[in-house]
Amino acid sequence: QVQLVESGGGLVQAGGSLRLSCSASGRTFTMLNMGWHRQAPGKERELVASISWSGGSTYYAESVKGRFTISTDNFKDTMYLQMNSLKPEDTATYYCDALLAGGRNYWGKGTLVTVSS
Repeated sequence: QVQLVESGGGLVQAGGSLRLSCSASGRTFTMLNMGWHRQAPGKERELVASISWSGGSTYYAESVKGRFTISTDNFKDTMYLQMNSLKPEDTATYYCDALLAGGRNYWGKGTLVTVSS
């Protein structure tokens, strides 16, 4: 299995930036893909961005394209989400997940991002 811990959330003004980190431990050598999801109060969880662990292939939701950048540091077993030009609608709890070989998915507990207008 894999354990995931998010960090880097906080309160920021609109237009500001934050960098989220997702630190992985355990059987990280079996990870195929990682992603960032977010869930705002009263809304469903949505995929924000994802990245393949080995090749760097990325996906971004339309709402964050050009503002957010997903990356990994394989030596540190850490995934990042650089968030620029933040908007109040980006306010949510952000979760990371990892898909392992064999199809099992693991989730972190989340980190809260609040963007004030």
